[in-house]
Order: sequence, then structure tokens, then C-alpha cells
Amino acid sequence: MSNVTRADFDKYLMGVYCPAPFVAVKGSGSRFWDDAGREYVDFGGGIAVNVMGHCNPEIVSALDEQAHKLWHISNYMCTEPAITLAKHLVESTFADKVFFANSGGEANEAALKLARRYAFEKYGKEKSQIISFYNSFHGRTLFDVTVGGQAKYCEGFGPLPSDIIHAEFNNLEQLKSLISKERTCAVIMEPIQGEGGILPADPEFIKGVRQLCDENDALLIFDEVQTGFGRTGYLYAYQYYQVEPDIMSSAKGLGAGIAIGAMLAKDKVASVFKPGLHGTTFGSNPLATAVGCKSFELVNRPGFLKEVTEKADLFRQHYEKLNAKYDCFKEVRGVGLMIGAELKDESLLKKITSECLNQGLFVLTAGHSVIRTVPALNITVDDINEGFARMDKALAVVFSC
Repeated sequence: MSNVTRADFDKYLMGVYCPAPFVAVKGSGSRFWDDAGREYVDFGGGIAVNVMGHCNPEIVSALDEQAHKLWHISNYMCTEPAITLAKHLVESTFADKVFFANSGGEANEAALKLARRYAFEKYGKEKSQIISFYNSFHGRTLFDVTVGGQAKYCEGFGPLPSDIIHAEFNNLEQLKSLISKERTCAVIMEPIQGEGGILPADPEFIKGVRQLCDENDALLIFDEVQTGFGRTGYLYAYQYYQVEPDIMSSAKGLGAGIAIGAMLAKDKVASVFKPGLHGTTFGSNPLATAVGCKSFELVNRPGFLKEVTEKADLFRQHYEKLNAKYDCFKEVRGVGLMIGAELKDESLLKKITSECLNQGLFVLTAGHSVIRTVPALNITVDDINEGFARMDKALAVVFSC
């Protein structure tokens, strides 16, 4: 029995979250339990973080082994796990160099700083404009929320960083009218907008963005914090689209639940970051990078990534069955196990997610009308089936009211 209560959360923690009305105390695979001993099927995966589920034995073993070697020594020293993980990432992606941070937000902050520094050194201080897309999400630093293009995250925090503009996602013509060879240093985008509603980039759009960046001497930054690390059935979503960025951020699944972020870049760009220009206290932490190495080993296998796609098909089949029964979804979209089910009636979103929790199923939301399912990549077929059985019960309650 837990010695703290849900009420203690409200008493002692700042009110920036609205968590469930219980305390989660343990987890295993794609299930977790609350302080009353009740079990839940987890379709949220720690918000696309727990790629191998809760307390995966191999991840736990990697953490335990490193915990008996070296916890933290700072970036005045290099460590074996950090070098090994960087090598894995470079050899499996477009990138030549890696910078480790503590989160996706920090990785994006580093990416944006790198892009501006590159343009400053190569073209001069006037080429500092960053173009992003409305309804995107890139983290919680002031730079990140300004770039994100969602006013609700910026209001009351001004003055905001300048020289940042926004275009409509999947609107190439609008981007053409905004991008400038003289002014634009970078375009940043999520290959699939996550918080914005699980909105995949059109293949022709993402190719067009790459071409416009090339024509205007601008860098292309992919925010793959959520889409990366096996989530789409590919190690990174850019491989699904067959379009390479110049800079990419990664986090979430990279640490399988341990806090870590990474910013990856091609040599021509990475070379402008010299000692002292950027840094972080806990980046490259041996515990985090050791877990990252094990997470990489488990995820980056063709057979495993193929299973992600197969499980995604099963999710879609279940959503189709529920839609045939309740006629509640406008569209089910996404790539791999990053799936959004858009409701026809957005006013039902909170009722449905709350009732899912009552039925022992945890799901997420995205945008104003989307049920977001981003489970562990190794979720079992039995857990998928059980989760949707519980969603069926939740929908039955909501639509009987």
C-alpha cells in the first residue's frame, strides 16, 4: 500500500499537470497498477516513451549493471556507454555527429541553436529566420514553445524569441511564399505532428520542404522526439518518408523510460559547435546512455520493427470494428504505433478517455478531438485485444448516456 495519496500531489506539487485520480505504483509490460491494486492496460506508453513496456527485464539489467560501475562523471570525461550509443546512432542514420541532452525539449533547443549558429558563420547574422508549422509541438523551453506555433503555450511568457514565423502544415505553396534565401536559416517540422492531432506529413509535402530548403540554403530540422526510435515501424520516420534532414532531434523511446535526448547532425553543420558554445550538465550521463544502448539493441532489429507494423494493423482493425459499432470516428490515422482516432464529436473526448480509465484502459489525447494510442512497441496481441475490449465497454457507457 502506498504511503502517499492523490491528494498529496495537489498539496505538494505545482499544478502544471492534471493527473489521473489515483497514484500509479508499479508496472509490468503493457499493464500497470494503482495504489488500490487495480490493473490498467497501458495504450499511452509513457507518452510514446516506454518502447519496451514497464520494467522490461533487459532494460532493468542494463541499468543495474551500469549503476554498479559509474553514475555520473560530467562531460569533462568521456564514457563508454555514451560513445557506444553515439556510434549506434551515427551508423544507423544520416548523421555524422551526436549531442546528448536530457530531454526532447533540450534536444530541439540545441538543434535550433545549431541551425542559427551555422547560418551566422556561413552566411551572416541576417540569415536567422526559423520557419515552423502551426499546431506543432517542440518542447517547453521559451525557444521551443515559440517555434511550436501554439499560442496557448506562449501566452503570458513574453517577450518571446524573435524571427520565427509559421506556415500551415502540408501546405507547400504557403511555405514557398514565406521561405527566403536571404533570411531563412532553417525549417523545423515533425514528420508526423503529435500533439497537433497525429497528422502525418504528405509524402510530396515533405519532399517539397526538403527541396525548398536546398534551393534557399536553409537547413531542414526533423523533430523526431515522438516519431523516432521504432515508433513508425522504422528506426526514424525520415526513413519511412525517404527524406533526410540536416539536423534531427530524438528522445522519448531512446531511453525506454530513462530521461535522455539527442540531437543528431551532418558533419557540415555539427562542425560549427565548438567547445563552450553549447553544453549540458547531465547529457551523456552513463546511466541514461547505457539504457539507451540496450533500448537501441532491442528496437533496431528488422524482425522487431516488422512486428510494430503488424501490431499497428491490428490496432486499426479494432478501431474499424468500434467505428462500425458506434459510428464515432471521423478518421483513424498515423504511421506504425503512432495512431490517432479523430472523433466526430470532439465534445466527447474527455468523457471517452475518462470512461476508458474507469474501465481499466489508459489512452492519451491529441489536439481537441483525437484519441492518441502510442503503446509500448512490444505490446502483446493479448494486451491489444484486452485494451480494445475495455474501450468497447467505455464507448458503450458513453453512447448509452
